[in-house]
Amino acid sequence: MKQKLIATALFIIAIFPLNAQTAMDALRYSRLETGGTARFMALNGAFGALGADFSTLSTNPAGIGLYKTSEFTITPSVYAGGTESVFNGTTGEEARVNFNLGNAGMIFTKDMTGRNDKNGWKYAQFGVGLNRLNDFNNRVNLRGFNPESSILDVYTQYANDHHLTYPEIEEDRFYEYAYDLNPAWWTYLLDTDPDDTTQFTNPVLVPGSNTNLNINRWGSMNEWVFTFGGNYNDVLYIGASLGIPYIRYFEEYSYSESLESDDNDLRRFHIDRELETKGTGFNVKFGLIARPLNWLRIGGAIHSPTYYSNMKDRNIVRFESRFATPDQDGNTSYSRSNSWSYDYEMTTPFRAMGSIAFVIGPYGLLSGEYEYVDYSMAKMHNLPWVNDDIRQGYTATHNFKAGTEWRYNIFSFRAGYAYYDSPYQEGVNDAAINSFSGGLGLRFPGYFIDFTYVHSSHSEDYYLYAYGPYEARAQQDVRKQRFMLTLGTKF
Repeated sequence: MKQKLIATALFIIAIFPLNAQTAMDALRYSRLETGGTARFMALNGAFGALGADFSTLSTNPAGIGLYKTSEFTITPSVYAGGTESVFNGTTGEEARVNFNLGNAGMIFTKDMTGRNDKNGWKYAQFGVGLNRLNDFNNRVNLRGFNPESSILDVYTQYANDHHLTYPEIEEDRFYEYAYDLNPAWWTYLLDTDPDDTTQFTNPVLVPGSNTNLNINRWGSMNEWVFTFGGNYNDVLYIGASLGIPYIRYFEEYSYSESLESDDNDLRRFHIDRELETKGTGFNVKFGLIARPLNWLRIGGAIHSPTYYSNMKDRNIVRFESRFATPDQDGNTSYSRSNSWSYDYEMTTPFRAMGSIAFVIGPYGLLSGEYEYVDYSMAKMHNLPWVNDDIRQGYTATHNFKAGTEWRYNIFSFRAGYAYYDSPYQEGVNDAAINSFSGGLGLRFPGYFIDFTYVHSSHSEDYYLYAYGPYEARAQQDVRKQRFMLTLGTKF
């Protein structure tokens, strides 16, 4: 029973978000599937003990310490995200494809051995560039017949449970009820009871509607990294990064219900919402790699929480309704639009990771990595009700990655697997991610080419709404595919 209450608390915020900031936003910007170069992704990110790849500047910055030459890499990428949704036995499927830059960066290496042979520091490095942390590109089409309830029942129940008055709703166009109750009121989807004006009602007299939801998401998280590192006697490698991640997230939400019963004067209604989120943050990362034996490498890294001081949401909401019977002015259709912006601060969780790699001479390698992240530690500053939902709904996770590479002549053959633990508390939801990857590399004097394919997927419940006795839930299967090509040159 407790877990059901937590689930309801977590997902009701999708219906009644204050200025649209929710626990789901905190998770979206905290849960990373770090990308970067094709070689890094071919091993599914299990690179913490290997190093000598630009992507490690965003995971274990000690990886920069293994560079002995300077290098430039760039990674054009194709990303495809798709979702299959099943709602009351009806299946809807959509996908979105975009072209992006997975990585672009330079490593500058300084040979220190010529200055003092007794100095154990052999090389010093500096790296600067961009790594991709997350892709938000996806589309959702969810449709089906709902015989039990309407989202308007949720609005009505919420208004009555919280003892709201109609002036509170009617006059609130830019704050607490601007997202839902205010436009519902002005389009006659929410009204006071004629027999008791302290109570609210809605025009759905007989439940049963064809429900349709379309969501179009796009955008990304990328991180500028500035990293210093060093190589001590080819035994110890250290590194530190300043990360400046930036968020660009866009969402178009379109929800409609067409009512079946002629006993309802309301024929259909439509809800459109647009969200644009932008923000820039900073973090610091520290890492080391030890090579006690030629064939063994052990790595570790910690990431400070990322602090975003300038998060900004821009919201547009439009409700439309159509009735069978004209009003006294002859109108059967009504519409209402609200728009507003909101600035806030956000902190995403601390991260820690440990890794190990076995290097089998010039022939190949095996690598593994563990990552710890506690999503319940994310925080929306000055939004305590959202932070309560974060603490109740999310939990600590344990992520695992493994990869291998084998070389023959100029060719390298690679494969990897990653498991990202579900961020939800037990009984709330499940969204564990499984990711598989494979790739091919070509090495030439002075330059290299890598190609990688990555497929990841997870399943989770999606709530169209959930409050009190009313719930509309769908099952979603989400899949992501990446095609990556890295071009690199050494100098």
